[in-house]
Amino acid sequence: MSDKPTIWMTGLGAVTPLGHNYDQIADRLFAGESGVSRVDTFDVSQHPSQIAALVKDIPLPPGWCVAEFQALPRITQCALWSTTQALIDAGLWERRHDHRLGLVLGIGAEWGILWEDDFNRGGRQIHEGDGESASLVQQIRRLLNLHGPVHTVSAACASGNVALSVAKKWLEQGWVDRCLAGACDMTITPMSLAGFGNLRALSRRNDAPAAASRPFDRDRDGFVAGEGSVVFLLEKADDARRRTARCYAEVAGVGMRSDAFHMVIPSPDPAPAIMAMRRACHEARLDPADLDYVNGHATSTPVGDQAETRVLHEVLGSAVDRIPVSSTKSMTGHMLTAAAAFEALACVMALDRQAVPPTINLDHPDPECQLCHVPWTAQPRPIHTVASNSFGFGGSNTCLVLRAA
Repeated sequence: MSDKPTIWMTGLGAVTPLGHNYDQIADRLFAGESGVSRVDTFDVSQHPSQIAALVKDIPLPPGWCVAEFQALPRITQCALWSTTQALIDAGLWERRHDHRLGLVLGIGAEWGILWEDDFNRGGRQIHEGDGESASLVQQIRRLLNLHGPVHTVSAACASGNVALSVAKKWLEQGWVDRCLAGACDMTITPMSLAGFGNLRALSRRNDAPAAASRPFDRDRDGFVAGEGSVVFLLEKADDARRRTARCYAEVAGVGMRSDAFHMVIPSPDPAPAIMAMRRACHEARLDPADLDYVNGHATSTPVGDQAETRVLHEVLGSAVDRIPVSSTKSMTGHMLTAAAAFEALACVMALDRQAVPPTINLDHPDPECQLCHVPWTAQPRPIHTVASNSFGFGGSNTCLVLRAA
């Protein structure tokens, strides 16, 4: 393990319900501002849940024609902005052709989004599949003229962590020189809102959107769906040092375990999620009790929040009473496939700001969720190593450990 190269995050790009640039997102995150509102992009009058954390607009990447960019599907716009900004932020935009630059994106319901949009316009792609359409990662590789392998990850809410793990492995094995990795989800559509609503998984607090996402709170009634995209530029630390690149964080460890218990219900056996956390800490050469902050998966569902609490008690032991745990989903909603990528960004910001982002709407902690909560107000404190849990539908349990470099 000690022979593996250290992997750094040296660039990032994001489109989120809290904004599209680093400082704006961080300021709103640590101020405890909610990005949840009533859905106004389509008629929600017949939906049981009528709220979501939406991306209101998607910025135009430098050099792009407005008309050409707006003609692209929104999910393509979202991914294109995030990948472009990550390269610009890392100082590699002009030199992107000089490297074997890989791309790994977590993407959920990619074809479902396009088929639903086509169907709403009167098309028949949902009945007559178009076998010639390029996948999103192939489109981004072509649009950016990248020269490296591409890969799509579909691991539900854990996709962003899995994408970072794949990119880390590619770099360690020498398969790429640098790698873009993250996740994208733009699935706030009539079909997705109806599907999650009929599962009774979504909050129905339609009269108070900003108060609807309530992780760990006794009065929570389901999660709030969100959307967005976050992409990081990963490279070996030695290469980054040679070009004096900024380092946001070291990707110190990733742990993954599947429980394959149920499509949407958390497993009653916490062992796979426990193993994911322990594996991430082991790879990072870290005792879990030495973590400075845990960004919880904590979606605001009664079953899920309690299940994660059991995992944290087992992994952290007696340190569970002093290691702060918060859920940024209280502000962004559950960004679905993009959730893990955004929460990795929140952890980067915690390292940068030396503060723990809060869990807003945490008025009455669930007695079954006894943790070191950070309700409503960010908590300044020394932070060197953080963990982010993402436990996805279908039993995809992951944990990402980031360390200040």
